[in-house]
Amino acid sequence: MKSKSKIKLAVDLLMTLTLLFLMGYQLWGETAHEWAGTGMFVLFLAHHLLNFGWYRNLFHGKYTVIRVLINAVDLALLAVMICLMASGITMSRHVFAFLPIIGGMGTARLVHMAACYWGFVLMALHLGLHWGMMMARLRKFSGMTKSSRIRCVLFRILGIVIAGYGLYVFMTRDLVTYMFLRTQFVFLDYSESPLSFYIDYLAMMGLFIWIAHYLSAILQKSGKKKRLPQTNGKQLLKRPKTKK
Repeated sequence: MKSKSKIKLAVDLLMTLTLLFLMGYQLWGETAHEWAGTGMFVLFLAHHLLNFGWYRNLFHGKYTVIRVLINAVDLALLAVMICLMASGITMSRHVFAFLPIIGGMGTARLVHMAACYWGFVLMALHLGLHWGMMMARLRKFSGMTKSSRIRCVLFRILGIVIAGYGLYVFMTRDLVTYMFLRTQFVFLDYSESPLSFYIDYLAMMGLFIWIAHYLSAILQKSGKKKRLPQTNGKQLLKRPKTKK
């Protein structure tokens, strides 16, 4: 694996871990949350610098359904991350307390609340849409080059179980209410153990990774079928020209 690919993989993993840490605001406190948020900002910039080719190619090439979906999720995630950072800096009492920001706290808090949960969902979808590529990098990094049918089946079953539990947690924790600002306050359970909290949030992340991964696989498969000229279910084959 090339050095740049290793750095990309490391940045992506760190961003995922930092996001999970940030979701547990009540577990670690305000100061740790702000410093982790600042770290997320740095990782976010690094991620976009390492993937700058995405910006260069944004208006080039053919747009398939899967490409539209990927770019829509990526652009939405970019907008949400900007909102998160701007609102976080506005509310900062520790890291950016030196900035002369006056007013706007109420609006910033609501923006931060909605953007936080949208960011979580969109980042999981982003991971799911690039899951195949990330797993290929991990396999190359770990030296696991041989495929295994048994391992593949086991991982698929595990994915279904995680997605099922993730859906249950998503409904019981009522994230939709916070995403659409149906309430202006988030219920934070300060008595909940970190283990229980992160099992639930990993499951919810797994749900959206699973949805995005299999949706992209279906779209890619249907796209390939459309590109093949067919007659009565059979692909047309051109006969080679013979010289007379």
